[in-house]
Amino acid sequence: MKKEKQEAAGLPGLIPRAGALASRIGLDWFLLALIGMIVLAWLFPEVGVDREPLSLGDVANYGVSAIFFFYGLRLSPEKLKTGLSSWRLHLVVQLSTFVLFPLLILPLHTFFEGGEQELLWLGTFYLAALPSTVSSSVVMVSIAGGNIPAAIFNASISSLLGIFITPLWMGLFLTSSSGEFDLGGVMGKLVLQVLLPVVLGIVLHRYWGGFAERNKKKLRIFDQVIILLIVFTSFCESFARHMFSGYSLLDLGTLGVAMIGLFFLVFGITSGISRLLGFNRGDRITAIFCGSKKSLVHGTVMSKVLFPDANIVGIILLPIMIYHALQLLASSVIAQASARKAGLEAQGE
Repeated sequence: MKKEKQEAAGLPGLIPRAGALASRIGLDWFLLALIGMIVLAWLFPEVGVDREPLSLGDVANYGVSAIFFFYGLRLSPEKLKTGLSSWRLHLVVQLSTFVLFPLLILPLHTFFEGGEQELLWLGTFYLAALPSTVSSSVVMVSIAGGNIPAAIFNASISSLLGIFITPLWMGLFLTSSSGEFDLGGVMGKLVLQVLLPVVLGIVLHRYWGGFAERNKKKLRIFDQVIILLIVFTSFCESFARHMFSGYSLLDLGTLGVAMIGLFFLVFGITSGISRLLGFNRGDRITAIFCGSKKSLVHGTVMSKVLFPDANIVGIILLPIMIYHALQLLASSVIAQASARKAGLEAQGE
């Protein structure tokens, strides 16, 4: 009886601790909501496909521009100037993000060309061409004790560069396999839908930047809701056209193993290059965390422009969604371990 009372008394305290642990390793409501959107799309695909009484796809399109406007509004020119000095660090991060990743995935196309898994490869190549994350990169660098101004600079610049570099990589591949990819048209849409809102936000930063910073939690929720809407409508299209019928649970499990393997491969290569260049601990942490991350935000919103065939977008997004979850789990554990190691070293001095 006494033991039962102790267990009951400990239960209320266990729930918040479990929630805190889940949050620390990246298992927040958003990841669970992503899974929920896929389940809902599987159960009710017609909701995301139907255009009456309201097209959810059109709502998502307008939401994309709003996301990048608010992103530009929060982008402080002063913070960007602060991080300009560490040019070697920036070069390593951007080359890892936009060159190393694609070069690791591109040669594998010969093994998947013409097969049922080619779309999954295309989604993985799309993941490889995407920019780095912003918020989670900076958070992990902060936890591990890295160079935070440089992390902010690299994550922000990566987001802007991705508007141009990601479609160039995808255009290089897609135009070589078919004549349907209009690179000029895609770039025009991205300029209007993504770059223009960002520039407008940066211009208005001096007036409304404080408002955006004070409400960044609410704006982040808005971003996540739009992403969930894009994921839902994309998977509705794919499920409605039975695009997943050729894939088994083994295929998805193999994809998950490949994604975590890709993360640790890039993480290790970036770490080795940072040591060869003689980076100090803070810069090395920034290089490996910023250089190994990929942005789910850019992946979802840019997919609506880069892939006009809505039927395949659900499959294209699978690799980035899996990578996003696994990179949060792995990098969180590594960041915590790095912080503890630094604390022990400081005590030993």
